[in-house]
Amino acid sequence: MSQYGMIIDLEKCVGCHACAIACRAEWEVPTGKDSAERERRRNWVKRLGPSKTPQGLASTYYPGLCNHCDKPACVTVCPADKVEATFTDPKSGATKKMEVAATWKDPFNGTVQIDKERCLGCGACADACPYSARYVNEEEGDPKADKCTFCVERVAAGLEPACVQTCLARARIFGDLSDPNSEVSQYVKKGAVKLESAKVKIGPNVRYYGNKKDMHLLTTTSTPQAMPQANLRRTIMAQMLKPAMDQAKNLGMLGLAGAVIVKGLSEDEKE
Repeated sequence: MSQYGMIIDLEKCVGCHACAIACRAEWEVPTGKDSAERERRRNWVKRLGPSKTPQGLASTYYPGLCNHCDKPACVTVCPADKVEATFTDPKSGATKKMEVAATWKDPFNGTVQIDKERCLGCGACADACPYSARYVNEEEGDPKADKCTFCVERVAAGLEPACVQTCLARARIFGDLSDPNSEVSQYVKKGAVKLESAKVKIGPNVRYYGNKKDMHLLTTTSTPQAMPQANLRRTIMAQMLKPAMDQAKNLGMLGLAGAVIVKGLSEDEKE
């Protein structure tokens, strides 16, 4: 089994946002209505500092994306009905059957994926992610969860993820963490770290590398310190409304129904 992963080298990153722009162009990601929405996309770059650290003044960036975690919290909370799916290892041809909801962790490459056809658009998975790496795309009339996929379609075709290919500084390195000879594994040996804390240990497979002061700034400002509280009301409502969603889909009205449901869930949260 492989485990795809990514290294972000902060010593090389110049904060140009080319990675985020390439991701939006590749996957037609909406730009968002305001800065808060723009930050909740597949791929982002946040400026950190300048701030004092024990090693001196630091200023760096936090390029973020889905971490394709070993134990993804987003997968377990998905309320969509499970179905049996067959996965195939492109290298060996081996197959594995699993029961999955609308989001799952691939048993052969370790990526976390979403079935947009079966996604209810309830946002339970986005609520569960401690890295805020998921969001519900409500701008196309049919709300669906979305996030970075590690560009698995491009990778299957022998290409790099769009963000990696576009990075002029080569600050993003993609590869198989299970291969000890891969470049990503070499970075791990050099000390690339996960953004994990005592209460958030779900095995992110995006790691960061840099000098001590920049890494201190990154880890102290961007490491989640607690797992999000499950929004049980949102999940229960999604399950209760699923029959209506299925009926709307059969009538060709899923987009309208989904938009109404997501709007209702969002308003319910504010009360």
